[in-house]
Amino acid sequence: MAEGESREEDYRRRERRRERSKMRSSSGEECGGIAGAKEIDENEYRRMLIVGHRLPLIAIPPRRRGHGGDGDGGGDGDEQQQQQQEGWKFSWDEDSLLLQLKAGLPKEMEVMYIGCLKVEVESMEEQEQVATTLLQNFNCVPAFLPPDVRTRFYHGFCKQTLWPLFHYLLPLSSPPPAPDHLHHHQDHGSYGSGYDGGGSGGGGGLRFNRSFWQAYVSVNKIFADKVMEVISPDDDYVWIHDYHLMLLPTFLRKRFNKVRLGYFLHTPFPSSEIYRTLPVRDEILKALLNADLIGFHTFDYARHFLSCCSRMLGLAYESKRGYIGLEYYGRMVGIKILPVGIHMGQLKLGLQLPATKWHIRELQAEFEGKTVLLGMDDMDIFKGIGLKLLAFEQLLLLHSRWRGRVVLLQIVNPARGQGKDVEELQNEADAIAQRINGRFGSEGYEPVVLVQRHVPFHERIAYYTVAECCVVTAVRDGMNLIPYEYIACREGRSQWDDDASSVGPNPEPTKKKSMLIVSEFIGCSPSLSGAIRVNPWNIEAVAEAMNLAITLPDSEQHMRHEKHFRFVSTHDVAYWARSFIGDLQRTCKGHARQRCYGIGFGLGFRVIALDPDFRRLRTDLIASVYKKSSSRAILLDYNGTMIPQATTIDNPTPSSEVLSVLNTLCSDPKNFVVIISGQGRNVLEDCFSSCERLGLAAEHGYFYRWHRDSEWVRCRRQRGYWDTSSAVNFEWKQVVEPVMEKYTESTDGSYIERKESAIVWHYHDADPDFGLWQAKELLDHLESVLVSQPVTVKRGAHIVEVKPQGVSKGVVVEELLAMMSLKSVSPDFVLCIGDDRSDQDMFETISTSMARSRSAELFACTVRQKPSKAKYYLDDVTEVIRLLQGLAAASDPAAGAAVHCLASSSSNPTLETLHV
Repeated sequence: MAEGESREEDYRRRERRRERSKMRSSSGEECGGIAGAKEIDENEYRRMLIVGHRLPLIAIPPRRRGHGGDGDGGGDGDEQQQQQQEGWKFSWDEDSLLLQLKAGLPKEMEVMYIGCLKVEVESMEEQEQVATTLLQNFNCVPAFLPPDVRTRFYHGFCKQTLWPLFHYLLPLSSPPPAPDHLHHHQDHGSYGSGYDGGGSGGGGGLRFNRSFWQAYVSVNKIFADKVMEVISPDDDYVWIHDYHLMLLPTFLRKRFNKVRLGYFLHTPFPSSEIYRTLPVRDEILKALLNADLIGFHTFDYARHFLSCCSRMLGLAYESKRGYIGLEYYGRMVGIKILPVGIHMGQLKLGLQLPATKWHIRELQAEFEGKTVLLGMDDMDIFKGIGLKLLAFEQLLLLHSRWRGRVVLLQIVNPARGQGKDVEELQNEADAIAQRINGRFGSEGYEPVVLVQRHVPFHERIAYYTVAECCVVTAVRDGMNLIPYEYIACREGRSQWDDDASSVGPNPEPTKKKSMLIVSEFIGCSPSLSGAIRVNPWNIEAVAEAMNLAITLPDSEQHMRHEKHFRFVSTHDVAYWARSFIGDLQRTCKGHARQRCYGIGFGLGFRVIALDPDFRRLRTDLIASVYKKSSSRAILLDYNGTMIPQATTIDNPTPSSEVLSVLNTLCSDPKNFVVIISGQGRNVLEDCFSSCERLGLAAEHGYFYRWHRDSEWVRCRRQRGYWDTSSAVNFEWKQVVEPVMEKYTESTDGSYIERKESAIVWHYHDADPDFGLWQAKELLDHLESVLVSQPVTVKRGAHIVEVKPQGVSKGVVVEELLAMMSLKSVSPDFVLCIGDDRSDQDMFETISTSMARSRSAELFACTVRQKPSKAKYYLDDVTEVIRLLQGLAAASDPAAGAAVHCLASSSSNPTLETLHV
């Protein structure tokens, strides 16, 4: 009774939380669009929503009855339905990872599961009753999928597109004809629609099917709806698991901008060369990036994901203090690399089961006097079962002394589906096993023992315990916890050996030992440093590894076992869950300080995260200040600010619209307008030849002039006085050019830009990874050969630049403001707009200089939302031009008649001739 009351109280508490969530969503993020920052209190009670394709439950449906019941059919329909519902039986699936990870969560943290049942619930009434039962008794929220959608989602897109692709199987062959129950989903044209049942043993690798993709999107939306039914976005964390729900982060982020969201992929992530073949590659990458933290089992999987983001989305990752992250629209998306572990407590309890002990004794008697090699795999094209059998055959052929003494015990779990590939795998395994047994077997000795059925938990532990070596030869696999379980069970075997050795006057404890042969292509391989790693495709090498494993001295086997057991016991599933949640809380805490709002439609939705003080520059706000000011400095970057970012030396000229608004601004006597660019002065002269009163600063301020008729002069730090005759030493160019030419020859898509004061190596069009690698090498090379030269070597956005020391946009801006102050025309309005790293110097200098003047209004603005020293932003070049047009319209109408800029008409600008 007490338990029932407790469950009822939990249910009422969840309902209250759900109502509070709806009230917050109606008045908060969904309506306002921008969410305010809120600090996470680590001591505050929170709930974890764990979302996976399957609920961690075992569901046994009731036996179906006819509509007439047992009698004449006159029974009450509601009573009959209740009787049928009472026939449902549910229990926790102790083998489920989603259930086991609770061991790593705080005891006070409530856990709720969202997913599908493994069996189908047909009627709507029955679904509602099952959902109520699971919510009240198990804290689970079931998602019910329409049968046709479920088939196209799971057996279609998941098992015929994602699963093969993530295991490096390309869709190179034409699809077979679809069975009748999928024919009406077939796409015509270039898309095939073959179906073979999927499952872990499905063939996969078929051509992309748009109908399957649509079902995948629909199912992810259904899961999002289920999460929305129970989530309290201000209190809950959401942890999504595996490749079935890769779009779910987008749909949840769209509902609540600041939802705390983690995602973990339990399969391999393929290299960019494989992944890029997926027609919906960008949609999936962008959806994953809507999570706060993305987890992978190994560095290789994370590296492939980061490479895909770099090559397809142009995103670069950052590594700082042991953490890896991707900046995505102002949010730092964390990347977590940590292999999942096993549940040590569950295995320890399993070793104590009477059924386990009985089965161990049976196996010991059956294989007495023989060395047992164990294989335990699903019937899957990627598990390499046939390769393992061929290697064992090679072992018996090359090392005849093991005939009659070594047995390969191969457990083959049934495939999750049926199809042509599954049948071929089964036939291949049977044929090889029969050949080996026929050739090397004898009376009382069967070299290969195939167990092709589901093996219960206690029986699996018994097989682990008696095996001297575990062999895993998968050609591509995710984590694969079989080796971990084997090591833990071999540790427990010592109980049996110690009991046997305790009989006698001087009992001695038996040394614990185990041996592992693992494929290089499985996720657990990097963490098992004492295992014999093999290429499963090399049959002879695997055979020799088997021979080595069973001939190693006991002391060596003991040492390797101890090393493995230390890792497995300390990096169990609880450790994995604690570590992931800890990083998720840390990442979300940083995001809580930001202001967020969503943009985009459908799968293109993303969240823009900004610093609380970082906001959009509104034309109406700046125009009112502009009108009241009497002395204005307008400082503008060129490439990426006034025109779209150019990727080659031949930059596009400014549009007539840009030239017109610049001339209008220059015609106002209160304005001093300057273009400050990294381009050469010849380029700027050609581009702005029609702007008579426009000031230009070329090559990041190394050269500048205050209007069209004045001469170019060098920055003050490059000369001792105001003239153009000072000679500058550019001998360092003779050292730099040969080095850059060498790297250009070896890097396709790179080129050299030669300026008067600098030399720039561009690699924007090169391979992203190779270009970045070469840039780092070039940077180190140039710094070593130019150590005694008065130059600076910097790496920027797809460039490596060498320029004289003391040259920056900040320096020329500082010079400008100093001259205005000396003439008693210090600006009371400063607008500075730029888009790249070089403009940050401008923002910093202006902020420092203008801080001394309390009456001056400063508007430092960057183009696009990104970390910046500016306080304002505009989205793109179009918004920049629109803002300048608004200022031009706000200028004095008489400005056109009194065309007068901050410059003199003399050929040499000096402090005495500069005026407003």
